[in-house]
Amino acid sequence: MTPPTPDPAPDMAPDMAPDPRPAPGSRIVALGHHLPDTVLTSEEVAERLAVDAEWIATRTGIRERRIAGPDETVADMATAAARHALDHLRADPRYEGAAGAVDTVIVATASAESTMPTVASRVAARLGLDRPAAFDLNNACAGFCHALAVADALIRAGTSGGVLVVGADKSSDWLDRTDRDTAVLFADGAGAAVVLPHERRAVGPVVWGSIGERGDLITIDPELRVLRQEGRAVYRWAVGLGGVAAEICDNAGVKPGDLAAFVPHQANLRIVTAIADRLQLDAAAPVARDVTHTGNTMAASIPLALSRMSERGELREGGDVLLFGFGAGLAYAGQVVNLAPTHP
Repeated sequence: MTPPTPDPAPDMAPDMAPDPRPAPGSRIVALGHHLPDTVLTSEEVAERLAVDAEWIATRTGIRERRIAGPDETVADMATAAARHALDHLRADPRYEGAAGAVDTVIVATASAESTMPTVASRVAARLGLDRPAAFDLNNACAGFCHALAVADALIRAGTSGGVLVVGADKSSDWLDRTDRDTAVLFADGAGAAVVLPHERRAVGPVVWGSIGERGDLITIDPELRVLRQEGRAVYRWAVGLGGVAAEICDNAGVKPGDLAAFVPHQANLRIVTAIADRLQLDAAAPVARDVTHTGNTMAASIPLALSRMSERGELREGGDVLLFGFGAGLAYAGQVVNLAPTHP
């Protein structure tokens, strides 16, 4: 008996939307952030550690930081920051209906309470997005710049029509409150960016790398479940990263002196200042120093600082901004971005 001839396969399943078209480039078109309500001052931390508050300020530049409550999760903070960004997008008449193009959610985090389900899938569900790709990316404090590079590549390849990129961390869940190398630094928060196709590359080429053989300088102890770092060694590595920051500018064809702003990972004010000094920025170009009032929020620190700078009107429309993340795994990543006006 001759087997029946199968029906021809349809070109596309009836409920499957066509793939987005490849785009010449991508651009950040909206930003948002979230900070927990509880403020923890350096005076309070100093009392717990039996040190002077000025010692903390001199060593780190941090005066206060935000700490999430026991019932506020990484997904809660990530969702709040994402909503903030999407609200800004929907309020901008130039992007009417653009929120519907977001079909991918990437959450950069190193402190999720659970690895399954992903934070990104929980955020997507809470936002009511229709069957988006959703995944987490863990590269600690460099995570947001890695996630932004992935978002840019997805859009330029035509794989995604719009990406919501979130950095969120609740490091307070992983802290030893008696450890001077970590308790004075780390805090909680989230930041988000909406990335859409653009007629040219407004998210520049990424420069990234790692020194994995020195990865034990910053770890989460698998047994004690606490964050540990070799503070002095990490500091010496980080203050020497000015050359990498300059390389990011070179790859983007931008001179450091022409940058409209510099937003590095908010690790420590002394590190931020050392890298900025190495770049020899224009005196008028603002440098993110959120760490003074938000602490080190890990993967959240760059989008959080960028969003707050934008809200304060510190970012020049159409200006080139250098983003540069670095941290655990001795991983680093950065790119120059040309921002659309993000807060109409």
